[in-house]
Amino acid sequence: MKRLSFAFVLLCLAMAMSAQETIRVNYKGAKPTISDFAWAILSNYVWDEEEDVLDESTNAAKNAWTQYRKGLPLDEGDKITIDQKNGYAVYESRYENDLLRVEMCYWNEADQKHKLFAYNVSCYTDGKSSPGQFDRLSFYRYDNATKKMTSCEAPGFEVSYCTEDGAWVTYDLPRVGKDIIYTEWHASGKKQKTLKWNGRKFSF
Repeated sequence: MKRLSFAFVLLCLAMAMSAQETIRVNYKGAKPTISDFAWAILSNYVWDEEEDVLDESTNAAKNAWTQYRKGLPLDEGDKITIDQKNGYAVYESRYENDLLRVEMCYWNEADQKHKLFAYNVSCYTDGKSSPGQFDRLSFYRYDNATKKMTSCEAPGFEVSYCTEDGAWVTYDLPRVGKDIIYTEWHASGKKQKTLKWNGRKFSF
């Protein structure tokens, strides 16, 4: 993937997340599953050819998910893992020493009227953080009544991608449990913290 300066990456992320986005979640049965949430956000992505801006990570995940839904084999190096019980899904794409991970999961909110959905993109080289152009952690709030999810700010914390001393930051969504793992990638090694979920927001 193409690399941009850190400042430009942050600018792109800020612009992308500033516009409030509402997405309809279609499903069968009593309630949506992680597969329904995942397909809602991926199928909503459309390449803006006029602006010539291709979100390579989301486009790759969408193409793989389309193949998966059709029962077709995935491309070499691609893998989709869906854990319906725990409300977690991840698309992984490996090429030589590089790994792209697109994680998705949701939490039931304490009011029992909403769900919080997270979409997380991160890239690695040789097992270490190697930020790509479209790495990000974004959140959507799903309304059980309207069956729509709307983009929202991270509840309880500010998403950051770099520390003051220049370390890259990545996030890992929970497949087991409810908490997010926050990792700082320093030259001397990585430092991790836990963002704990209390039914309404996260906190360290």
